[in-house]
Formats: sequence, structure tokens, C-alpha cells
Amino acid sequence: MGEALELTIGERTVRLSNPDKVYFPERGYTKLDVARYFQSVADGALRAMRERPTTLQRFPDGVGGESFFQKRAPKNRPDWIPTGRISFPSGRHADEFCPTEPAAVLWAVNLGCLTFHPWPVRRADTERPDELRIDLDPQPGTDYADAVRAALELRELLDELGLRGWPKTSGGRGIHVFVPIVPEWTFPQVRRAAIAVGRELERRAPERVTTAWWKEERGERIFVDYNQMARDRTIASAYSVRARENAPVSAPLTWDEVPDARPEDFDLVTMPARYAEVGDPHAEMAEHPCRLEAVLELAERDEREHGLGDLPYPPDHPKAAGEPKRVQPSRARRDG
Repeated sequence: MGEALELTIGERTVRLSNPDKVYFPERGYTKLDVARYFQSVADGALRAMRERPTTLQRFPDGVGGESFFQKRAPKNRPDWIPTGRISFPSGRHADEFCPTEPAAVLWAVNLGCLTFHPWPVRRADTERPDELRIDLDPQPGTDYADAVRAALELRELLDELGLRGWPKTSGGRGIHVFVPIVPEWTFPQVRRAAIAVGRELERRAPERVTTAWWKEERGERIFVDYNQMARDRTIASAYSVRARENAPVSAPLTWDEVPDARPEDFDLVTMPARYAEVGDPHAEMAEHPCRLEAVLELAERDEREHGLGDLPYPPDHPKAAGEPKRVQPSRARRDG
């Protein structure tokens, strides 16, 4: 696999073992190619997860081998990589990898990490999110173009609510829109805000957008995955590499780019040149935190005027007060 290399990033040197190991067989990209990629976008990648407890999605044998999610920080990490303590829905806790400098990103890459999954909180306060994350997920029969249309409609809605969204490709067929917020609300409150945004978007385009948790009810529509704001749910960070043979990456965009950009435009090879030319389009995101009063008022109005309360949580979460039954609708009809 070749002798280990030492890569300099910032003021540190990071050891890269097995640099010639092939990570993307179809394209021939190696572990060193992945490391060089993250070197080139290190500041942007760090910006997306600085001070955030982060789960590492590791592919030690490349995308063709086994992979796993590592929630607890590796025990062999250097002392200059801190951790952030998070609590799971079960009540258990873990100390997660929490990068504060670019070298930490490269150190994780040496462990085979391609995709970083940061929590929407900072380690100083892991109970109050500072990002409202909206995941526009194409369902069978829809595609990226449908997600683009939904994203542009979402932008209008966010503007009406006094919120500023920052879009990025998922690295797949979807689009993520992040709204930086003042960290004053709890996970259930921010999740409620995500539900309210999704429902209003659904109201405006019921034939194209859905908040239906059960797949059998979604149809050929864009699913607003509100449960991405549930505790212990994370979204691939900006600049993460996705485990597909063409090595696509999650690309931050400006709103002007959204109509014409395509996921295949951004990969391990093309992103470094883009980054060198335009930098990180989301570099200033944290400097524009928003408040959630208007969207939480919308949630209250939905409940008061339309009887729209909570929606189902993921199956590993404890039952929440006011949550509807977690029973697939077709099964409920059959058993009822």
C-alpha cells in the first residue's frame, strides 16, 4: 500500500498510512487522493463542523468494503482534538469527535472517514441546536430537478418567515437547506419548527411536496424529512465525500447557483478547483443567526386552527407526549 506519508496542514503534520490504497475502484482514486482533496477544502470542511460533536462514517477499505458509523471519539486521537458530550434518545451519552482545527479533519480521513455527520449543536451547549436543517429528499418517481423546484419555493417561504437559508447539494439526489439560528430552543422545539416549515411548503404544493413519515403515503413527491431535526439525527456535512463510485461531494451553493447546478458537477476532482476559485459560499453562515418565533407561531396556528399536532419520531426514540401512533397506516386499517 506504499509507505506512510506526512501531510502538513495548518501548523500540524498528520500521518497518512497506506496512501496508495484504492478507495474508489471505478475511478482509481486512492486514500491519498481523498486526503489531498480534504487538504484543499480544509477550511470549508472545518467551518461546517467546527466545535460540533461529529459522527465519523468510515470506509477503511474504500467504498467497496464494509463501512461503519463511529459515534464515540477514537481513543487513540491526539490530545489536540477535543470531544463534545452528547446524549442519545436512550439517555446514554457519548463523547464525540469535535474538530477545532483543519488537521483534525485530515486525521479522521486517515482513519478512512469520507463522510462527516456533525450534530446541529456546538460542544459548549449540546442541548440547544444552532441550525435548523431542512432535508428535501426525492422519493421514487422524482429527481434532483424536483428538489430544486422545492428548494426555490422553500427559499420564498423562509424569506416570509424572516429566515435565511443556505443551500447545498446532498451529494446524491437531494438538497439540504441550513438555517443558522440563535441557540435558544430545544431539540423538540426546533423539530417542531421543521415540521411547520414542511407543512406550509406542502400546503402550497401538495402535489409535489409531502411531510408524510410513512413511505406508502409519500407518493412521487419531495419528502421534507423533518426528523433530521430529531436528537441523534445528522446530515452529511458540506464538503463530505459520499460513498458512490464517482466520488461526489456535498457542495455548498449560493441561491443563484441552485437552478443550474447539478450534483454531478461536484466531486473529488472538480471541487478543489471550484474552492480555489470561489471559496466557501457558506463562509459567513454562522454570522447570520435567525430567530424562530415566526415559524413557531406558524406551528401553533397549525395546531389551533387545523388540528395538526406532532408527527411520528424515528423508531429508536422513546414515545413523545402528543405523538401519533407509530403504526403504518395500511397496517392500522387492516388491524382496526
